Amino acid sequence: MATQLLIYGQVEAVNKQRHQDWSVKAGRDFNFAKTVNSVPLMAVEFPSAAADYSIVFAGSGDELLPVVVMGIREDENLYIDSAGAWNVDYVPAFIRRYPFVFASTDEGDTLTLCVDENYEGCNQEGRGERLFDADGERTQYLGKVLDFLQDYQQHFQRTQSFCKQLNALGLFEDMGAKFTLASGEERTLSGFKVINREKLKALSAEDVQSLFDNDGLELVYLHLQSMQNLNKVLKHLPADTAPESAASDLLPGDSTQH
Repeated sequence: MATQLLIYGQVEAVNKQRHQDWSVKAGRDFNFAKTVNSVPLMAVEFPSAAADYSIVFAGSGDELLPVVVMGIREDENLYIDSAGAWNVDYVPAFIRRYPFVFASTDEGDTLTLCVDENYEGCNQEGRGERLFDADGERTQYLGKVLDFLQDYQQHFQRTQSFCKQLNALGLFEDMGAKFTLASGEERTLSGFKVINREKLKALSAEDVQSLFDNDGLELVYLHLQSMQNLNKVLKHLPADTAPESAASDLLPGDSTQH
C-alpha cells in the first residue's frame, strides 16, 4: 500500500507581496483527494477515526506513521461520493488542512506556511476569506489557519514518537488484505504494518506501563479494534463491484506495494 501524499499541486509560500489580494473559498467538495487511498493520521485522531476507518501503519524507520485506509487500490478514495462529499462523519486533519501546508528546510528547523494555488477555492475576486487585509496584515482567518497547522505539526511530532516507541518494542508485523469482488476479480491491498497481538501480550510489565503512561496502550487497542473496519471500506464500493461477501482476508507477512 503506497502512502500517497501528493494532493498538492502548485505550492507557494504565503506572503503579502504575492497574495495581497487572494481569498480562499472553502467548500465541501473533496475531489482534490479522490485519488488518495490512504492519508496519515495523527495519534490524537485515533478515537474519532476508529469508528469509520481501518488504522494501519505505513513507511519504515523514522518515516513510519499511522494511516487510514480509504480505498483498496491505488488512485481510489471510496470515502468521497460522486458529488465530491466525504461520506462519513470524521474527515482526517491531513485533508482538512488543505489547501495549506507547512514546508520545511532540509534540516527541518524552519517551517513556512504554503498554499496550493491550484485549489479551485483560491481566487482574487474576494470570494471566501481574505488572507491579508487592506494594510497587508494577516487576517484573522489566516491566523486560524496558522494555528491549526502549528497544532498539526506538534501532533505530528508526538505521533512520530509514538511510532518509534512501538517500533522499538518490536510490535509491528507486515500485513496485507485480499478482497474478492462480485465479478470474481481479486484485489490485494498490501505494504502496510499492524501490531501483532501476540507480541503485545509478550511485553514486560515495565514496557506495558510505559505505553500506558503516555496513553499509547489506548491507541494500540483503538488500532487493533479498527481493523474490523476494512469491511466498511468495501461498503463504499459501487454496486457493480461490491464484494461477494462482507469479509476481507488478512494476509500476514505481505509487505509488497500495490
